[in-house]
Amino acid sequence: MRLLHTSDWHVGRTFHGADLLAEQESVLGGLADIVADERIDAVVVAGDIYDRAVPSAEAVQVYERVLVRIREAGAQLVITPGNHDSAPRLGAIGKFAEAGGLHMRTRINDIARPVLLRDDHGDVAVYGIPYLEPEVARHSLGISERGHTGVLTEAMNRVRADLATRQARSVVLAHAFVTGGEACDSERPIAVGGVEQVPGSTFDGVDYVALGHLHGAQELANNLRYSGSPVAYSFSEARQHKSVWLVDIDKAGLAGIERRMLPVPRPLAKLDGLLADLLTDPAHERFREHYLSITVTDQVRPVDALRRLQDRFPYAVHMEWQPAGGRNGESLRYSEAVRGRDDLEVACCFVGHARGGEPTERESAWLREALEVVTAAESEKER
Repeated sequence: MRLLHTSDWHVGRTFHGADLLAEQESVLGGLADIVADERIDAVVVAGDIYDRAVPSAEAVQVYERVLVRIREAGAQLVITPGNHDSAPRLGAIGKFAEAGGLHMRTRINDIARPVLLRDDHGDVAVYGIPYLEPEVARHSLGISERGHTGVLTEAMNRVRADLATRQARSVVLAHAFVTGGEACDSERPIAVGGVEQVPGSTFDGVDYVALGHLHGAQELANNLRYSGSPVAYSFSEARQHKSVWLVDIDKAGLAGIERRMLPVPRPLAKLDGLLADLLTDPAHERFREHYLSITVTDQVRPVDALRRLQDRFPYAVHMEWQPAGGRNGESLRYSEAVRGRDDLEVACCFVGHARGGEPTERESAWLREALEVVTAAESEKER
């Protein structure tokens, strides 16, 4: 049997305000081509199908079209929710969907109820562990242990207990931060105060563990892997190569794993330099169609810099100003900055600090007029 392991679709997510639905549908719909070319029997999706608990109508339509393409290509699907998903919404039609080859494992009560996929050697039991919110899940599971380790340990105990009653090879889907994994900027923490990690040994005793949550493809052990997200969702992922895992299960269990690279709908890159150079240097022309994060290093913050950059780079979605050598007066305390100065001087000082250059005469006049209006309004209130 051959499985395709993917996760963290985040359908409906934007990238610094840019709509990604077209890119997401292109990449995810392309999974159907892999299914057909590689003769995939089942696609397993380890959580974070959507980017929010209540997805937009457009996001739902993309998700449905992707599922249809995958099923028409010949694969069944097994899906479990992540921390971004609403498990009840995702699993609302689960009973009906199973008849069409879409298997949802969204409820805690179903953790030990596997999807049974059959090949010439018998059953492959696929267990879906939905994202478990510790304080909610521990009550449902009837345990006193707190935290992600406690609830996932109990979940896996139930999986292993059920597996012991079967003559079957085994696959587990889980959405968690497993020790040894490398995080990105685009993942939402799954514990208050930071991400709580779970030991890899928690998942001992099964043939393959398809993990979701971390957005970079990673191998923690031969049978314990993250597929990563199919599309980049932060500039920290610019150097990642998005992919899926093809997992072969034979009569004895895990037989082999291959990586298949996914297309990049729009590359990511970072640029830095003086605004004038960024706008004119021919060497930057190759980045015109990239999503860009640009750091402007002028000593004085340029006016309307992002709009000017977007005239040359239409997909410049993020800009920072970091003057070379640091900003003047960065360590000056507020009390020291305002001591002995009138309101106009404080306002002009703030403008100078915020952009690294003193306000022009025209700007100073605007500030003066604004302060006069405020002073007049305050005087009127006191009458």
